[in-house]
Amino acid sequence: MKKAFITGITGQDGSYLAELLLSKGYEVHGLIRRASTFNTSRLDPIYTDPHVEQSRLFLHYGDLSDGSGLARLLGKIAPNEIYNLAAQSHVRVSFDCPEYTTDVTATGTVRLLEAIRETGIKPRFYQASSSEMYGMVREVPQTEKTPFYPRSPYGCAKVYSFWLTVNYRESYGLHATNGILFNHESPRRGETFVTRKITRAVAHIRAGLQDKLFLGNLDAKRDWGYAKEYVEAMWLMLQQDKPDDYVVATNETHSIREFLDVAFGHAGLDWKKHVEIDPRYYRPAEVDLLIGDYSKAKRQLGWEPKVKFVDLAKLMVDADIKLLKDHLEGRVRVSN
Repeated sequence: MKKAFITGITGQDGSYLAELLLSKGYEVHGLIRRASTFNTSRLDPIYTDPHVEQSRLFLHYGDLSDGSGLARLLGKIAPNEIYNLAAQSHVRVSFDCPEYTTDVTATGTVRLLEAIRETGIKPRFYQASSSEMYGMVREVPQTEKTPFYPRSPYGCAKVYSFWLTVNYRESYGLHATNGILFNHESPRRGETFVTRKITRAVAHIRAGLQDKLFLGNLDAKRDWGYAKEYVEAMWLMLQQDKPDDYVVATNETHSIREFLDVAFGHAGLDWKKHVEIDPRYYRPAEVDLLIGDYSKAKRQLGWEPKVKFVDLAKLMVDADIKLLKDHLEGRVRVSN
């Protein structure tokens, strides 16, 4: 039985990846930070699905800020595969917390790679790289060979982790791979990210619980895919004989205005009546256009996206409408 270790297992990607690996017969170990409230809700489907073997899922308290703790944990588990998905991943927040973002998103990768090296284990390593590394793009579309020009502390931290992963691959013979994932969304996306912020607002406005949605730059263009499909690409990367770097994207770009059109329109609403611009949500330096060329992933991994922009937005709206309905019905039942 293969063992996998996932940092960031309680996040959007981590939860989908854990489900995928469990379905493939893995023993899955996840790193979680201690909190005063439960922060594992995205893993609930694993515990409620009778077809998933949850007894093969193990959660361990720890943090990427604790290198010695990582080394002890990895030495004990001896995983075959390691997926480093943990990060302070909100780009706008990285401007407010640049030091913290660097410590977790960049230096955290150093600690994890050093823990691997010091324990002497020989896992295959996946580093979650980001399209934000391209920033002020040097070419369109972006490929594995496009130069990086990050425009945020988060993007800079991800560039550092990308090259560190390459360095450990070339210096120590580690099977280390970078997955350069473009924006990927789902009903499990954090509520502060713009797509989920929009679809959640659609559900609340439709139900009469909210009237206004405040956003920043509506003209930014992104390459949006479905997170549940993107984690399959991560797994495929670590099944290759040789480590490499891959862009995972849809090769389509759409503005936030377009996302608003689809999301609000799907619920029979006019977003122009509800959306207002708030300068607080503008980034100090904006990334205007991202669009990825996934042809290498298609050629070498046999991977390509199936859920595209319009269907993704509708899928998320439907999920948030159902989530709100379930919540309201539950509240009524409790009060009675």
